[in-house]
Amino acid sequence: MYRTATALTVLLVTSTLHAAEAVRHEATLEGHAILPAMTLLKAPEDAPEALQVSGKFTSAGNPVRSTAEATQGEALPLAGQPLQGFSGIRAVGDGSYYVLTDNGFGSRANSPDAMLFFHQVRPDFATGEVMVEKTTFLSDPDKVVPFVTVMEGSETRYLTGADFDIEGFQMVGDEIVIGDEFGPYVIVANAETGVVTEFHETFVDGELVRSPDHHAVQLPNPGADLPAYTAKRSRGFEGFAASVDGKTLYPLLEGALWQADKNDWERVDDGRSALRILEMTAATREWTGNSWLYPLEDDSHAIGDFNMIDATRGLVIERDGGQGDAELACADDSKDECFDNPASFKRIYLIDMAGVAPGESVNKVAYIDLMDMQDPDGVARQGKREDARFIFPFVTIENVDKVDETHIIVANDNNFPFSSGRALGQRDDNEMILLEVGDFLKAAVAN
Repeated sequence: MYRTATALTVLLVTSTLHAAEAVRHEATLEGHAILPAMTLLKAPEDAPEALQVSGKFTSAGNPVRSTAEATQGEALPLAGQPLQGFSGIRAVGDGSYYVLTDNGFGSRANSPDAMLFFHQVRPDFATGEVMVEKTTFLSDPDKVVPFVTVMEGSETRYLTGADFDIEGFQMVGDEIVIGDEFGPYVIVANAETGVVTEFHETFVDGELVRSPDHHAVQLPNPGADLPAYTAKRSRGFEGFAASVDGKTLYPLLEGALWQADKNDWERVDDGRSALRILEMTAATREWTGNSWLYPLEDDSHAIGDFNMIDATRGLVIERDGGQGDAELACADDSKDECFDNPASFKRIYLIDMAGVAPGESVNKVAYIDLMDMQDPDGVARQGKREDARFIFPFVTIENVDKVDETHIIVANDNNFPFSSGRALGQRDDNEMILLEVGDFLKAAVAN
């Protein structure tokens, strides 16, 4: 069912604003807390034996089961579940944050023993520690999910990274609403128990959106028509914002949708690749049929997170696919002592949707550069630099939210155990940084 007006829509006018270039603002590091990469969780006691050890299917190519003995984090497979990198954050309001752990080891093929869960964590910027106060595992004992899941034959039916790639979320009452990249789908679970209560397909302009990993898409026989999908693999929902009044959800796709009539991926008028910000009623999980366009600065970029900060403005992470300090970039073919694809473009944009009608492009008003921040007091606990600057050189930076009127929190997804962006040859930790960005949060479209 489609509705034509919700919380944000009624605030919008039909006038069209021409996009101006976003203005850069400085960010100052005021807190740095670290959750070590080697942080493992025990699977629940009622979880099948197959989930007590994870990382058994992470060999290259078509993964086969590892028969190696499980370790405590020195090597795969692991005796337990890695707490892993965070792919979505939401401030609780008491100094703690809900964070979401994504699908496990990076793909459907290598993550059938990686459990899906979310946490409530509390960074202590005075000590630099991150306390994990609660972990909630997702499960589907009531068989709400309409397709075969990895733990289909078990009573608990815990969900795994081969079932969903969960990347963004919002708390709605006593439920958690989660965006998935595989389908893309939206799933809803009880926030206390993690039990799935709803499953929703994705519709854009009244049409069902499917990626190559959608459960209904199968490889064709030779000579057959190509399967019907319009979203790229692993480019489903990444950001998942909510209106400040909690009535409306704004799931943001990570990749552009295929436009058959143009034989191209969706773009805005100036040729930039464009992502859809969709609109869903929070209480009923109905798609309203409205959507807006978020233009990327380069076709190779992706978004990492999206949260609203007031009625029309929000924060979006836009990033390239590089990792590591550009000062340690490879000058030749050696890959052992240098970064072959260093991080370059890691930004947080402030977007403004005021005056933007559905179907139009949002205004990218301002940004901060995560590869060039101030650290005059030497707050950094890792990556400290002599020039009083601080960088966040991770391939996937997937968490941003407003803390107060002058601060935001940012965190990376460490892609355990595969990413090494902070230090050559070392697994990235989960880092959470507190940034003072007062002027940035005041930015808006000029009248």
